[in-house]
Amino acid sequence: MMKNNLVRGAAAVVLAAVLGSLAVPVAAAAGPGPAPGPGPGWKPAVEATAAPQAAPRGTLLRVTPVAALGRDQVRAYEAESGVDTATVRYGVRAYRIEYATVTPEGRPTTATGLLTLPEGGPRRPDLVSDTHGTLAYRDGAPSGPLGWNRLTPYLHASAGRAVAAPDYLGLGGGPGPHPYLDTRSAVTASHDMLRAARTASGRLGRPLSRDVYVTGFSQGGQVAMALGRELSRPGSGFRLRALAPMAGPYDLAGQMTALTDGRTDPRSAVFYLSYFLTAQNRLHPLYRDPAEVFREPYAQRVAGLFDGSRSEEEIVAALPGTLDELLTPAWAELVRRPEGALLSVLRANSGVCDWRPGVPVRLYAAAGDRDVPIGHARACAAELAGNGVRARLVDQGPAADHNGTAIRSLGEVARWFDALSRP
Repeated sequence: MMKNNLVRGAAAVVLAAVLGSLAVPVAAAAGPGPAPGPGPGWKPAVEATAAPQAAPRGTLLRVTPVAALGRDQVRAYEAESGVDTATVRYGVRAYRIEYATVTPEGRPTTATGLLTLPEGGPRRPDLVSDTHGTLAYRDGAPSGPLGWNRLTPYLHASAGRAVAAPDYLGLGGGPGPHPYLDTRSAVTASHDMLRAARTASGRLGRPLSRDVYVTGFSQGGQVAMALGRELSRPGSGFRLRALAPMAGPYDLAGQMTALTDGRTDPRSAVFYLSYFLTAQNRLHPLYRDPAEVFREPYAQRVAGLFDGSRSEEEIVAALPGTLDELLTPAWAELVRRPEGALLSVLRANSGVCDWRPGVPVRLYAAAGDRDVPIGHARACAAELAGNGVRARLVDQGPAADHNGTAIRSLGEVARWFDALSRP
């Protein structure tokens, strides 16, 4: 695990194995701990008056300052987790923004996210979209009160770009449960975050360019590829410049066997499959009774574990160590050989690389990643190639685990974005 204050005591060993089989460790995007907050006299900068239920998608509802770091503080914050700080040039200011978006069913709702602006750099900075990985604990979202998941936003902002990091639906300050690994709603929340971030930046005196560089880690890597496709469509309001997803689960349908064939840790499979099935069952009819899927005593407790109020440590402690202990025989077999409704859900949330980006693409992964196997990145590269796009797959090697993939890749992505943004 990365060195930070998120993992404590014996739980660190469990979480190191668990966090990432389908998505990112909380720690991987977090940094060494909560960053320094704003000064005592710093007031909310913007508050909108539009009613959330009536506001169009992407409408800015509120902006609240949450942190301010000088250049040396950013450098120390990144370096403590082992991130390359060569691109750190400016201090940063971070804001929690609330905005209007829609639920998976298309109904009006609200969401939150973190907007980070550089203290210096171009008058009209470019924008980076950073989509985070799996979170079960809503306060751990980028804009949350714990100050986690800010390594990437602070790194790119300190290089002179604005960064929009959505919390997704149901995390941070958003209402309701999180629709975990529902790609479509993650994309709408992320796109609307970009719209709201542009409005907020303008009101804060830093109008943005139209250019957007897209990155994300693990679950956020999958979202990044799907968001890039959305931004490439006419009328998106933005100009996509580059895609740099890291260790994303791009091929859920094709790589499902990795949960059972030894390529991922058993506890990883338990944690993420529990989260995935309970979240997806709220959107699609996978099962009527949890006892159809989960063995006792887990059948009656699994869904409640992912209500957003529990830490990952608490959830892991309440779940078994293997899928055979978690699942009924029928569902254990269904996970090994998906069909029917489960296969349909997996396919609906795969295929995020099956399009033709008109911008440079780099896929960051690692042969040593036992949480999100490198097969996902290879499948993504193959899909892109089938559409005539040659994406560079950056393999961080057999010594890099899931977190190590992020640590080795973050600085490389920042330097690459720097190079692409030069006239």
